[in-house]
Amino acid sequence: QPQLVESGGGVVQPGGSLKLSCTASGFTLDYYTIGWFRQAPGKEREGVACISSSDGSKFYAKSVKSRFTISRDNAENTVYLEIRNLQSEDAAVYFCAAWDFYGPLGLSTGRTCLGPDDYNYWGRGTQVTVSS
Repeated sequence: QPQLVESGGGVVQPGGSLKLSCTASGFTLDYYTIGWFRQAPGKEREGVACISSSDGSKFYAKSVKSRFTISRDNAENTVYLEIRNLQSEDAAVYFCAAWDFYGPLGLSTGRTCLGPDDYNYWGRGTQVTVSS
């Protein structure tokens, strides 16, 4: 059964850093577009970063672009999200998700990967708390 498991969340001081991991079991991530999403209490789930399966292109929400980095290690069947200079508004549950789309993404294609509705598999999330 396909599963995604997130890890690496925790309590971090403002300005600190975290690296979240998303490991798949029951399927290989190679041919999946992978996204990271977050949801804070009372707010909608928002896409923060995603990475293409075909060419490794990366896409970020404007609000996080300079501080978040998504990467994938297909050999480890894992996708990472590095968060730098954590701010209070980053506090949320972070989810990873897999979309069975293999192909190019971006403005020229008319396809994006930051919308949650396209994704097939979801992890249960990892909590990120920002507190001094």
